[in-house]
Amino acid sequence: MALPLSYNVRNLWTRRLTTVLTASGMALVVFVFAAILMLAQGLQKTLVATGSYDNVVVTRKGAGAEVQSAVTRDQASIVETDPGIAVGADGINLFAKELVVLITLPKRGTDKRSNVTVRGIGPASTALRPQVRLMDGRLPRAGSLEVIAGKSIARNFAGGGLGEKLRFGMYEWTIVGVFDAGNTAFSSEVWGDVEQLMQAFRRPVYSSLIFKLSDPSRFEEVQRHIEDDPRLTLDVDRETVYYLKQSEATARFFRVLGISLTIIFSLGATIGAMITMYASVAGRTTEIGTLRALGFRRRSILLAFLLEALFLGLIGGVFGLFFASFMQLITISMLNFQTYSELSFSFSFTPGIVISGLLFAVLMGFAGGLLPAMRAARMKIVDSLRAG
Repeated sequence: MALPLSYNVRNLWTRRLTTVLTASGMALVVFVFAAILMLAQGLQKTLVATGSYDNVVVTRKGAGAEVQSAVTRDQASIVETDPGIAVGADGINLFAKELVVLITLPKRGTDKRSNVTVRGIGPASTALRPQVRLMDGRLPRAGSLEVIAGKSIARNFAGGGLGEKLRFGMYEWTIVGVFDAGNTAFSSEVWGDVEQLMQAFRRPVYSSLIFKLSDPSRFEEVQRHIEDDPRLTLDVDRETVYYLKQSEATARFFRVLGISLTIIFSLGATIGAMITMYASVAGRTTEIGTLRALGFRRRSILLAFLLEALFLGLIGGVFGLFFASFMQLITISMLNFQTYSELSFSFSFTPGIVISGLLFAVLMGFAGGLLPAMRAARMKIVDSLRAG
């Protein structure tokens, strides 16, 4: 015969103060656990959203990122002739030769400097990124010392706003436009004419080649054609896959950090739950003896106390996730460990994080309630009634 669930709920309500304190400790642990997972998920989501499934990124073989890559003009000319490249409405290939370099800029209102990505773009670069929308101003003129800045750069860095000037690469550049690329990494970049930027940074080679596939299903064929060409030493990736790789190192760091911190914090929350349940067992000795005398078996007592601990964990998990969900409203800037440039992104709250948080909370409740529940189940009827 099993005890009804109303018995567990009534006991938790009777001990409201200890229930709230114990559940609060668990909620704090779940909040930290979920927030760090949301941070890693937000970073990965932002970078993956930066890419397009139809686009292809070509970099030097073995280069981990565009900033480490070098593609010669001869190699770019060979790749540009590939028949798998889509053609735009104007009859020109949707193909762009781009340069990616890092500069340091001061933050607005502080003397702190941070790395910023500068991207040299070609005529087809904006057509290849339909998510990029000009908010203010205009596009830079080819052959001029003009650049456009992503909205995160305009907001966070001195000199990054419309009409302001930035000095890098031996020249002073005028911000003639501010663009919005949605929740993508492009919003944290500065764009200018690729040929002018190559001269300014004295770079004789491109960093990457970007093009749109005429038929996305032919990616493997195009990849083999380029990678197997003995004149080329290049890697070919779908743009979505390329940016997913860019997020792996930083996202992995956050997940490892989150799990490590959560394990440390969860020990305290589990011990708190264990103390609460031991106190509950000690205060209900007569009640346990009476239940045993009424015919309830040891496993029913064990299950009843274990369910109370699981309820504590579940309550803590729900409240921890509730407060963690508000982190979605926050946008932060941090260094991407793969590209060493600053990236702005938001926390991302996903169903997977909800499930992980609830499972972790219930696991804490189980760990904290198992030993007290076993103690309650082992009590003998006579000893329990005599102690009461």
